Amino acid sequence: MFVDRVQIDIKAGNGGHGSMAFRREKYVPNGGPAGGDGGKGGDVVFKVDSNLRTLVDFRYKRKHEAPSGGNGEGSNRSGKAGENLIIGVPPGTVIFNKDTGNIIADLTEMDEEVIIAKGGKGGRGNQHFATATRQAPHFAEGGEKGQELTVVLELKLLADVGLLGFPNVGKSTFLSVVSKAKPKIANYHFTTLVPNLGVVKWKDYPSFVVADIPGIIEGANEGAGLGHQFLRHVERTKLLIHILDVSGFEGRDPYDDFKKINLELEKHNKKLSERRQIVALNKADVVEDLSTLDELKEKLIQDGFEVFVLSAATNQGIEAILDRTATLLKEIGEVEPIFEVNEEEAQKVYRPTFEKDYRVRRENDYYVIEGELVERLLTSVNFDDYDSVAYFQKVLRDKGVIRDLEDLGIEDGKIVRMGDIEFEYFK
Repeated sequence: MFVDRVQIDIKAGNGGHGSMAFRREKYVPNGGPAGGDGGKGGDVVFKVDSNLRTLVDFRYKRKHEAPSGGNGEGSNRSGKAGENLIIGVPPGTVIFNKDTGNIIADLTEMDEEVIIAKGGKGGRGNQHFATATRQAPHFAEGGEKGQELTVVLELKLLADVGLLGFPNVGKSTFLSVVSKAKPKIANYHFTTLVPNLGVVKWKDYPSFVVADIPGIIEGANEGAGLGHQFLRHVERTKLLIHILDVSGFEGRDPYDDFKKINLELEKHNKKLSERRQIVALNKADVVEDLSTLDELKEKLIQDGFEVFVLSAATNQGIEAILDRTATLLKEIGEVEPIFEVNEEEAQKVYRPTFEKDYRVRRENDYYVIEGELVERLLTSVNFDDYDSVAYFQKVLRDKGVIRDLEDLGIEDGKIVRMGDIEFEYFK
């Protein structure tokens, strides 16, 4: 099964919580703080695996989560960092942010890797909160949550040459003749339902990869037929060979087909439509009126295209078109990328629901604080300890929570709810 587009949910590991612990030491209050730090959560890393060819494995596993960091322990022992989750993808995988549609990464090189979601930082143990006046802090810091988001993986074939053409024009036959690929061939439309790749080794030229891609039809840019699949896969090619059926058996006008497909390319992507393109007039061995073939060839030449007459079934004209293809690939060299990775998107810190790590709202007579900050604080604060409560209030003020509550119109004596706890607000 060929799978070229999937949607998955990924989550980096949470940071471990800092520890509240004390040493057993003579003349030191409570033995002195000795709480270790929590370990960092594991990152989610995507890495190119040359052994993979499709995204089919992701069809059966849609959620991927990296391990969390370990909690800190006494005697200043830090928690173990969570291991990174390495997700293998085939070369040619593009990673999109599902919510924004922006490209986060475009993975093409062997063993190339990129961190898509970063693990949460571990919380600090109570050893870090000791001061001259607070020698035995009864609180530690909670670990941060790992980043999480939904991504779309899209596979685009890494081929040097893409074969353009309506269904049943002879693309599969051409590929089978010029390479060792064995695509399914039959005399009906949409024979090719998945892309086929073939490596061409021709004379003393460097070998190159040709892709026979699902046939395109008019309206492909709007998703008609197999159009979206087709257009996605020709985006990486350096050279396009546009194959036209000149036999007349299908009752189609090959020049009209040529114009329609190029219009679809231009609608899909302007850069793609500007790729170098040569034209192959296929099935020439069964053409009865050679004057029509000459007229079509002249039209295409006047439009600025190189034209080759061939019959893939009998090998007529194959040598000439392969010679020219190999020469052009050398002349073209590297092409301008169609995609541009959004660097800002790649560096963005993803939050599951909102940009701040908290939010405040009014619910009847209550004021509610919720979000990641709340979860972190509730694991850090000992509400029976004065210093711990003072730390709690300082964090709320420094983070801007108090200001946001005041903007909502909170007054002295009103009840504030955070998770399972409630307290009265006083300035």
